[in-house]
Formats: sequence, structure tokens, C-alpha cells
Amino acid sequence: MPTLEAQDNSPIAVPSPPPPDVQLPEVAPIIGDEEFQKAIPAISAEDDPELDRPLESMAEFEKRQAAEATKKPGDAAVTSTIEAQPPEVGGVPVPALADGDSVEVIGDAPITDTELAAPLPPLENFNVEPVVFAEAEDADANRAVAYTVQVNGLAPADDSTDVDLADLFGDLSALYGGDGKADNAAMVRARLSADGELMQRVLASEGYYDAVVATRIERTPQPADSGNGKAGAARGAASGEANRGNRGPIVAVIDVTPGKRYTFSDIVINAAATVPPGLINDNFPLAIGEPIVAQRVQGAEAAIALKLPEEGYPFAKVGQRDILLDGATGDAVYTLPVEIGKRSRFGGIETKGDLAFDAEHVEVLSRFKRGDLYDSRKVDDLRQALVATGLFSSIAAEPQATGESAGDDTEYVTMLVTQDAGPPRTLAASAGYGTGEGIRLEGSWTHRNLFPPEGALIGRAVIGTQEQGIGATFRRSNAGKRDRTFELVAEATRSNYNAFEALTGRVGFRVSRDSTPIWQKKLTYAYGAELIATSEDDYDFDLGRRNRDFYTILGLTGQVGIDRTDSLLDPTKGFRVTTLVQPEGSLAGRFSPYGRLRIDASGYYPVTDSIVLAGRVRVGSILGAARERLAPSRRFYAGGGGSVRGYGYQELGPKDPNNDPIGGRSVNEAAFEARYRFGNFGIVGFVDAGQVYRGSTPTFSNLRFGAGLGARYYTNFGPMRLDIATPIGRKPGEALVAVYVSIGQAF
Repeated sequence: MPTLEAQDNSPIAVPSPPPPDVQLPEVAPIIGDEEFQKAIPAISAEDDPELDRPLESMAEFEKRQAAEATKKPGDAAVTSTIEAQPPEVGGVPVPALADGDSVEVIGDAPITDTELAAPLPPLENFNVEPVVFAEAEDADANRAVAYTVQVNGLAPADDSTDVDLADLFGDLSALYGGDGKADNAAMVRARLSADGELMQRVLASEGYYDAVVATRIERTPQPADSGNGKAGAARGAASGEANRGNRGPIVAVIDVTPGKRYTFSDIVINAAATVPPGLINDNFPLAIGEPIVAQRVQGAEAAIALKLPEEGYPFAKVGQRDILLDGATGDAVYTLPVEIGKRSRFGGIETKGDLAFDAEHVEVLSRFKRGDLYDSRKVDDLRQALVATGLFSSIAAEPQATGESAGDDTEYVTMLVTQDAGPPRTLAASAGYGTGEGIRLEGSWTHRNLFPPEGALIGRAVIGTQEQGIGATFRRSNAGKRDRTFELVAEATRSNYNAFEALTGRVGFRVSRDSTPIWQKKLTYAYGAELIATSEDDYDFDLGRRNRDFYTILGLTGQVGIDRTDSLLDPTKGFRVTTLVQPEGSLAGRFSPYGRLRIDASGYYPVTDSIVLAGRVRVGSILGAARERLAPSRRFYAGGGGSVRGYGYQELGPKDPNNDPIGGRSVNEAAFEARYRFGNFGIVGFVDAGQVYRGSTPTFSNLRFGAGLGARYYTNFGPMRLDIATPIGRKPGEALVAVYVSIGQAF
């Protein structure tokens, strides 16, 4: 029989409908319609006058009920004549309310308190007393429960134990983390319960699967009252009940029975044959006979998951391990299934999504070519290079099987690059201050992909107390080759320093391979050319005054750098060496060639994790032209925040009769720093030295020294620097203190 689900989900039987062709007999009704209508009671006041009668009050109802209960058979019916009489309880009349209605009496209990029978005062006369709250209690006022922790049965580390279990437990314990203080005993019990579970997990992670952990609370006895005689007894009797619950410090006890430690008796890896044959076993660090340590097991499985894709297996998967324990012997059989997938080689590159550039440019960024054995490290390298472009909100590179044979029992995989282009425009600003250099503000606007792929247009402006300028740069990153940058620059600047005042225009190009904060390179280079037109003043010793000349300079640039440091912006170890060669010539009158040469080297040594010693050396020389033939802006200067601190900008070296620097043809500088970092802050002590010489050969004589202290605030984009220095052996005209503010370390 079909059923219908009721609302409570219980089946109810319903009759099946009769067949359509069945003739059913006529059935007469049990009650006729007329008889049914007569049986319905009256529902209007016309039919029943009682329906219009008003409802009686509770007091009347109780009176009538009481009268009916005491009425004897044959008595006359009690009428509702008491309506005119005020209700009474226990012989006491109940007063009427202000609106004339009488108070309903609940029950027949006598009113013995006249206040209960008195009418309520009017609302406007009701006097409300404000509630006064006690002062908020100090949050630490309840921190009155002291406790100690006692762990029993946990053996110290030995030759068979890879880790000190007590130290491991202590690092994670809630009890130890509370420093022996809790708000109440319940909090101690909660911490103890959590630590009991933690201890069980710690033991299991080290192979103690049969460990038993029990917890309990003990109390040390309260010291006896130091009073004596009847006075002491009286105090004990008076305060004994109050101090009954305060029985001294709590001891949270954890009893541990580690049990047997399980070790590997067999290791089985279920995987197909690899090329080379021992690829999995040779890179699986677990060995028979060693204890089961969860961290080592997970690390071994992760090593396989990483190694197989590095050796041509992009679709390898490590399955779920199985460990069979023998409680009688403490042996464990470890089984790990591994699906190695098809051995593969790189094929083509495809891209999809919101594109910043096409697959052809992605291929320029890749360090693999078609037919190379698949290596996940090269895929990670491609992903990092894509991120370094700064053009994406998100980027992904994943292998896709093609089924196309590549020979040697391998097949091609297509690298699918999913792009999500980010905002291409950037506004940036920086600020700095240096004694002698003044305030310097620089802002830039960049469209990083105005001319795809990676063709950026950069507008730059400098506003400072002693330098102002504007410029535009077209930059093509990864120009035809990975990490190669091509730049076209046009700029105009006005400089007003003690050494010279200049109006300069410059155009040039540069091809480089430079480091970036995301992609630091061990070897860098740059080469290019520039044309400079500048009007500058210089002191003319023959005329005895400053004289302005116009210089037109054509120059070439070549630079090579080696970087073996661990960070571009904040190195802590390694070294750097950079060599700059600039052949130049003056186009005014006859061509006068000369060459500028400069070598910079720096090194970094970590004494501890928080202390780094750093040193720097610079040597420069200009060959082939007298100082007077050189534009003042092309000479060497020293002094300032990036040179010899303690002196003003360009302050060192030869000077004119007005004590203004005039620059020289050679320079040497050195600096030493001791950097101490604590958290996001740091302190630096430093000593700098340097000098500028008239001749083309630095003599390392007559060095000037500066010393000082610096403060550092470390951010995600590099440290912010504040250095305060003073010259050693200060001469007339030199400031007592020099201040430098900028972003990044001094070197």
C-alpha cells in the first residue's frame, strides 16, 4: 500500500483510489442537513441574551463561586447584587484605584499589612534612587592563584632520543606559558587538561604510541599561624573558615609513563621504476632501525615530493602512508605508495587570463627550451621572474600533459601560465636630508607597461633646497633577453652647491643587467652613452673670481659588478665589488678626451645574529685632463651621507680662497660600521675617512675622519636611516654636527 510521509517523518497509511471503471453503491447520510442545523448552538445575542452580558471581574467571580459552594439545596439563587459593594478580604475593604476601578483580589488570604492595601502613589511622585556602582576591579586583582608545574617520568634526552622531550613540551605548554600565575584554580585545571593532551601528542610524535599520561592537582599545606597562646588560637578560630580554601600554592602534576618506543623494522615504498633507478630510495632519508619521529617522516615524504618533479616527473604524487605497529616487539612496518607519473620534457608555453603580455615574452623570461628535461626549479624560476616584472596581481605556471611523445620514453608538457594583470601605474616618493645637501624630495609616476611587453614610461621630479629637476625615462625590461634592460633618458636639472652652480641637460641610453629587491643577481653590468650640455660656474684663479663656462660632454659608460651578499638593501654577510669606467671628452673647441675610473668594494661579517660588522672602500681617478679642463660637476668630491659622514656635502678636498670646495681628480674613502639590531630597530656606530686630491693619483694622505652614531628602523622595503656624525679634528668653517636622513643603509 502506498504511504505518505507525515511531518514527523512517520509513514501514514492512505487508502488506494478505486479503479476508474468501478460502480460504487449510493450511501445515505447518517444525519440530515436540517437535523444538523438544529443541533448547532446559538451564536448571537438575539438567540441567547447571555452572549451580550459583560464579563464579571475576578472578585465577583470568586464571590459567586464561594456563595455557590456554601449554598444549601433549596436556597434561592444568589444574584449579582454585590456589585455595588466594595470587595473585602479578611473583613478589610479593598480600596478603589484612582480611576474608580476596584482592586482585584487574588485568593482569599487576609491582608495583615496595611501598606499592601494602600494605593500606589502617582507616577509623577515616584522617587527613583540612582544606582551607584562600585569601582571597576583591577583586571589583575584576581590573579591570586600561584602554581608550580611538576612533570614525573619524562626521561632526559639520551643517545637514542633525537630531541629533549622536556624542552619540546616546555616550549608549547600552557602551564609554563602562564609563568606560574592564574586567575583561579579552574584556569589551572584547564591548562593542566590541555597540557595532558599536549604531552600525549608530543610523545606520539616521537614514537611513544603506548604512553600513559595522567594529571592531578596537589596543594602544598598553608604555613601555620605564627601567633601563640590564646590570641593566636582566637585568630585561627576567627579566620579558619575564611581561609579554608586557601591552602597554599597549587602544584599541577603530570605523570608520564612513556612505554615502549617504536622503531622501523621495514620500509616499503610502492612505486614504479624511475630513471635513474635509485631516484626515490637515494633521496629518502628514513632508515630501518631508527625510531619513528613524526617530523622526520613528514620531511622524508616532502623530500620525495620535491625531488621527483626536479628530475623530470611533474605529475608525481605521494600517497597516504601506512604504519603497522607490533605492540609486543615495538617494531613498525612503514609503507608509502608513490605515483611517479610520466617522465616529461618541456614543450611549448601557453598563457590565459587577463594578459599583461603574450606567451612569446613569457618564453623570453624562461630559462628552459623545448626538449629540456622537466625541472620544477626552472618553473619556480620562471614564476619568480614573472613576479619581478611587477605587472601582475597574481600569476601561476603549471605543467599540462599533452600525450605527445618526446622520445626516450618521455612526453612533452605544455607550461600553462595564468595571468592576472595588476594596476600598471605607480606613484612613488622619497625624501632625505643631509647637512650641506639640504632637503631633497623626489617623486615619480610610472606606467610599467605603456608599450608592451614591459615598456615603461617614467616621469620624475626633484624638489630640494639645492637641487631641482625633471626627467623622463623610457625603459624596456627583459629587452629581447632575460634580465636585460634598455633605457632612454632625458632630464634637466638645476644644482646650487658650494662647489658649483649648474644648469644641466642630459640625454643618454643605457643597457644593463641590474639587481632588483626581488631578484638579486650575482653578476651585473651596464654600458651606454650620454650627451651632456651644462652651464657651470667655477673659480678662476687667474681672474681671482668665479667664472661661468658652458661645457658639452660626450661620454661612454661601462660598469661591472659582483655581488655575493645575502640582501640587496640590508646585507649581513658577503661582499660586493663594482668597477665603473667612463671615457669622456669635451666638445667645446678641440676634442679633449679623458677617462673617469672608480672602484667600490664593501664587505659584511655577522658576528652574531644581531651584530654585523661592515666595511667599505672607494678609490677614484680621472686621467688625461687637467682639473681646469673638467666641468666642475664631473670632478670627484667627498663628504656627506653617502661619503664621509661628519662633513657637509662635497666639503672635503681642495678649496678656493672663499673656502668653497672645487673638486679634484682623485678620491679615496673608507668606512667602518658596527650594526646592532633588536627587533625592528637598530643602532649603528661608525667611523668614516676620506680625502680628495688635485692630482689623478690618490695618495691616501691627509685623510679626514668623522665618527658618529646612527639609528635604524627596519621596514619591508629596507631600513630607514638617521645618522649623526661629527668631524674629528674639526677645522674653522666646519660644522660641529652633521645629520643625515635617508632610506637604506649607508652602504
